[in-house]
Amino acid sequence: MAKGETLFSIAWRYGVDLKKLAEFNGIKSPYTIYPSQQIKLDIRASNGRASQSNGVGDVSKYPATKNPSGRSKNGTAVSRLSSNSDNLQSSPKWQWPVPGKPIALFQGDSGLNKGIDLSGKLGEPVLAAASGRVVYAGSGLSGYGKLLIIKHNETFLSAYAHNDEISVKEGDLVKAGQRIADMGSSGTDRVKLHFEIRSEGSPVDPLKYLPKRQ
Repeated sequence: MAKGETLFSIAWRYGVDLKKLAEFNGIKSPYTIYPSQQIKLDIRASNGRASQSNGVGDVSKYPATKNPSGRSKNGTAVSRLSSNSDNLQSSPKWQWPVPGKPIALFQGDSGLNKGIDLSGKLGEPVLAAASGRVVYAGSGLSGYGKLLIIKHNETFLSAYAHNDEISVKEGDLVKAGQRIADMGSSGTDRVKLHFEIRSEGSPVDPLKYLPKRQ
């Protein structure tokens, strides 16, 4: 487990539902984890069968994620999440995060590619595919480079990987179409955006949710 891991990133790494993982470990919202705390996994495969691992180990070596500063990269104030702001739209209205074409397609929950890869240029804006709250911003998940995860409601999350620069912080509210990062090649061998949508923790094909292009 990497430095700065959060319960959201742990759930993402192992493809499990955040709320089930939190309940399994007796952790209540806002799902804060602390040094010396051990997180046990209850990994549920897509076919519904459950298998319990030995957990992700002792997190005492890694500091808990600090509270967000409340300011974006450029220093301007950002909206904070209120106690009832998680009641976001039940069915996100998705939009493409970048204009680039797919260069690698979804391979399924058990495949190597749990999302789609989109072409683009270094520094090109990465936009939020739907409104929501940033629940992870960092480079602690191997293979994703600089990664952003946005929670849209109690069912859907989206992820944006291999960014060059991240423009928002954990806890920030973002609107659909808002610039959240700059496209890059962190954690990979070419400039691209790796984009994922997850439903109750499980990867789903983004092309089934994104609007059709002309």
